[in-house]
Amino acid sequence: MQPILSSGTWTDSRTSTAAAKPIQAVDPNTGQPLDETFPVSDWADLEPMAVAAGEAFQVCRDWPGERFAAFLEAAADEVEANADAIAEAAQRETGLGYEPRLRIGEMNRTIGQLRQAADAARTSSWRLPTIDTAAGVRSMHISLGPVFVIGPNNFPLAFNAISGGDFCGAVAAGCPVIAKAHPSHPLTSQRIGEAMQRAAEKTDMPPGFVQMFYHCTPEDGIKLIQHPAVASVAFTGSRSAGMKIKATADSCGKPAYLEMSSLNPVVVLPEAAKSRTGDIAEQFAGSCLMGGGQFCTNPGLVILPKESDALVLAMAERFAAAPCPTMLSGGTREHYERGLQVLADTGAEQVAQAEAADDDRISVRPTLFKIDAATFVKHAGLFQTEVFGPCSLLVVADDVAQMQHVLRQLDGQLTGCLYADAADADAYATLEPALRRKVGRLLNDQMPTGVAVSAAMNHGGPYPATGHPGFTAVGLPASARRFSLLASYDNVADDRLPPELRNANPNRIWRFVDGKWTAGDVA
Repeated sequence: MQPILSSGTWTDSRTSTAAAKPIQAVDPNTGQPLDETFPVSDWADLEPMAVAAGEAFQVCRDWPGERFAAFLEAAADEVEANADAIAEAAQRETGLGYEPRLRIGEMNRTIGQLRQAADAARTSSWRLPTIDTAAGVRSMHISLGPVFVIGPNNFPLAFNAISGGDFCGAVAAGCPVIAKAHPSHPLTSQRIGEAMQRAAEKTDMPPGFVQMFYHCTPEDGIKLIQHPAVASVAFTGSRSAGMKIKATADSCGKPAYLEMSSLNPVVVLPEAAKSRTGDIAEQFAGSCLMGGGQFCTNPGLVILPKESDALVLAMAERFAAAPCPTMLSGGTREHYERGLQVLADTGAEQVAQAEAADDDRISVRPTLFKIDAATFVKHAGLFQTEVFGPCSLLVVADDVAQMQHVLRQLDGQLTGCLYADAADADAYATLEPALRRKVGRLLNDQMPTGVAVSAAMNHGGPYPATGHPGFTAVGLPASARRFSLLASYDNVADDRLPPELRNANPNRIWRFVDGKWTAGDVA
């Protein structure tokens, strides 16, 4: 049985194996379980973690950002030094390609965001110091406290609970982290956790600053959120699980930052549909089918004009000829197949489906559906069922007004895209406001799959894409600000103020210039 990371050491779980069957990851390429077994932790494991995280926060709550930056940079170095072993474990447990997906693309992103988080911690750019000398009032964001991070299964490195965006944001803000690994890739998480613990030891972090367990019952997860030492929770995953987490956090007055689900609507305007048929079909298929469609920014809904038969045919041809991708887990496949059935039962017409794979992999068939806009509007809730995988629904509208009506029925989304030619200017002006209010990130003439790790990025959006429309899960320093308390100081003597608010530097602001945060005075 593999150990958990608790209060600064790798230790055996206190949970009895008789009480909870250990978990084993499954190799999606064979459908067979892997050798390593991992404990399902109960309250005997989780309560000491909460206590240790609270004690760690009491030690480091007033530390300068440099201390957290040093840890994050050491963490990046440790992950980089062990990149091969980490990526190999991830490939075994997820079926994703070793190269270029894991070892190059996702690994470089993970290391890069750890170092960006170090920059945000060092500059304290997330704090937004604000000074009103006339009123004698000053404010800035300060660390909130321990964060419970729950990671997803589709990005085992870059969104892992112990190395991903939520982890980076919390640490940059000076918050201890209790990470729950995803049960589909426990060994990957253990390998990353080992790197994090080595970094913590090298930089003299408090013992409970970084902790990790593999799995728990929903009831014990709720108790951990409710524990007085835990200040907030961050989650990436399904809407059903996210809403339960949000309800728990709301019941005890704690912020929950949730990235849940999104269809990422793509709107193709009439002239663009005519002039760029092949190009748009190719971009769409590449985006929707990439990585088995297992991205939170996958284009799961495309709104088309009625004069787009050629575009629909081109899209359908690409789906019919696509290979069947390996899915992350058996549960992911089951969720996908249930989603297909919901769309079919609600009245969507299947216009393309790939041939079934003839092997033992955990795989699915890429599938494309179509429905007219009037029927979509009539059953908008069911047609917005997220089908996590290589599937999309084409909604064909009679005119721009009907496209606008469809957009107004949509739930909140992470992204939305408009394809438009110059001759579509009037249609764009009509539809952009309706789409803009529904999405966190608006794109033009490109598919939404890629999410740059940029200070200007918003990987968030209106509910139910996330639990709060004003914050992002990607992009520092904004992602760190989620885990903060806005602290105001009224008539406080200069020598009692935090350094960022003292008169020695009364009007300092931060500007993002040429890829770096720099300090300067207000003109």
